[in-house]
Amino acid sequence: MSKASDLVKRLVVGRALRSTQLHEQLLPKRIALPIFASDPLSSVAYAPQELLMMLAVAGASFYAYGPWIALAIVFLMAVVVASYRQNVHAYPSGGGDYEVATVNLGPNAGLTVASALLVDYVLTVAVSVSSGVDNIGSAVPIIGENPVIAALAIITLLTVMNLRGVRESGTFFAIPTYAFVVGVLCMVVYGLFRLGVLGDHLRAPTADLEVRAEQSDLAGFAVLFLLLRAFSSGCAALTGVEAISNGVPAFRKPKSRNAATTLLMMGMIAVTMFCGVIVLALESHVRVAENPAHDLLRNGQPVGAGYIQEPILTQVASAVFGGDSLPFFYIAVVTALILFLAANTAYNGFPVLGSILARDGYLPRQLHTRGDRLAFSNGIIILATMAGLLVYAFQAEVTKLIQLYIVGVFVSFTLSQIGMVRHWNRHLVTETDPAKRRHMKRSRIINAVGGSTTGFVLVVVLLTKFTHGAWIVCIAMPVLFLIMKGIRRHYDRVREELTPTGEDVALPARNHAIVLVSKLHKPTLRALAYARATRPSTLEAVTVAVDSEESQRLQGEWDALDLPVPLKILDSPYREVTRPVLEYVKSVRRKSPRDVVTVFLPEYVVGHWWEHLLHNQSALRLKGRLLFVPGVMVTSVPWQLASSDRLKGRPEPPGPGSVRRPYREAPRGDGLHAGGGIVSKRD
Repeated sequence: MSKASDLVKRLVVGRALRSTQLHEQLLPKRIALPIFASDPLSSVAYAPQELLMMLAVAGASFYAYGPWIALAIVFLMAVVVASYRQNVHAYPSGGGDYEVATVNLGPNAGLTVASALLVDYVLTVAVSVSSGVDNIGSAVPIIGENPVIAALAIITLLTVMNLRGVRESGTFFAIPTYAFVVGVLCMVVYGLFRLGVLGDHLRAPTADLEVRAEQSDLAGFAVLFLLLRAFSSGCAALTGVEAISNGVPAFRKPKSRNAATTLLMMGMIAVTMFCGVIVLALESHVRVAENPAHDLLRNGQPVGAGYIQEPILTQVASAVFGGDSLPFFYIAVVTALILFLAANTAYNGFPVLGSILARDGYLPRQLHTRGDRLAFSNGIIILATMAGLLVYAFQAEVTKLIQLYIVGVFVSFTLSQIGMVRHWNRHLVTETDPAKRRHMKRSRIINAVGGSTTGFVLVVVLLTKFTHGAWIVCIAMPVLFLIMKGIRRHYDRVREELTPTGEDVALPARNHAIVLVSKLHKPTLRALAYARATRPSTLEAVTVAVDSEESQRLQGEWDALDLPVPLKILDSPYREVTRPVLEYVKSVRRKSPRDVVTVFLPEYVVGHWWEHLLHNQSALRLKGRLLFVPGVMVTSVPWQLASSDRLKGRPEPPGPGSVRRPYREAPRGDGLHAGGGIVSKRD
């Protein structure tokens, strides 16, 4: 069983890597770009569509506002990229927004950023995978009919690939990402060439449809609100920008410079693709609506429930290349792939941030350890689990999930940039070099503009999306904040309790040793011998009289062997084992509070999983209860059965995150059971 599971694990995850091989996992820029930038690059597949769908609420005439909103988003992207280039140079340790906010604004601001990012990373996986399933579902009916199952399968595949390590997953994901970038850029260039040079008229498959205006009498504030809502939906193009600042330690040296260069490359590519798709969509008269069955009209009649709205990229590709051409199918395939792989940005951001939070005591410490392939395996598994639950809860519907999106990321954007302004103010006080001061002042201006802009966008996003589902995120973030504060209080309390004081090193007055006995056999004799070797002040053997005949037989065997340890038989009229032992141990403690009581438990090690099923777990429960009795030490004395020989010499397979744990006990049996005899303990 164990060998089979080990083989499966090695086939799925790969061979374990030594901690000294961590440098081999560092990434060059060409691999880091698809790993950390797949989310913002892929947003061109849905951000333009979300923008136009919001404008369609007032009819197709409002599409004329599309270019201006797109320019505002491009400006925002430029500001955010420029701001984060300052971050990666100032804070290259990988803490990203969390570190910036914590250092400059305090722990509460840092935790606010962390809770926002953790929620947004989970949403990134859910939205990206669901959007990919939505895109490919129109071409593959079985996927379209079972979107939840397909989405969960994709999340599982992404999880397995990331468990294999950052470098290996990055190499695997690089080809589809670059294929998507090349395909979209070629489509934009060729489409603009046809429009500007050849003078062709591009027509999307939906160009002949009309858009029914849900609100046709908009004016004043209502128009402004609609435009702001379209802007906030288009701002989905900015999600994932912060991932590079969190992943600086994964870059090859010089880390900060390579991260800043990758960030600039990502921004330029994303802006080019976003603008190109918006222009071609408007020129080819793409028509999309939030409720296409009702709001899209053909010859004055709604298209009906049977109509499937094509994604904006495939519509543009159809207009540029033709609906039955090879380039069209190429764009459709790589778009679906990049949407699946966009989740990989979160798979790199969430575990790293979780590791840093665990290091600081705000999350369980298991998140700070690396797995077999030197990835933060526990964080990867938690991310996949939470995203899977979200996909299941929302039935993989992109329209519902995307309303929860981007709130968290703009919270982190804003607090991070405010923190960077304070960072430069603090350093300007002590810096005297004129050149460095000029650089700091320029950086402060960039971060100030970034903080003001993203703060404004955060307000817009909250106002326009709150009633459409963003309220869920507004609840989830404070809940996560409070959970992390509670975890930190627990660790602080434990550390305070464990801090050595003068009386902790004082020796106990005496050591009273007790060997628990069920039968007189080799494990019992070994436990007695070991207990005697520890030279306790007093030593006695204790058994529980569950069956009077067996107890008398045990006493006779004990006397016949003339063992130098007295045997005490505890009465148990209700056939219990745990309670009589606990009461006796407590009575010993009451008589001599300054003494320590050591309880020796004979146990044996079995080699097959099914052997555990043949014994009860009374001794395991007894050991668990004894651990809560003050002044009592519990010592296990193992005896290896023949069946355990098959496991000798085989290294114990490490669990997730065990690379940093130096030792882990082997599976073994444990203790007494009510009918007499040693019982096994579960792994």
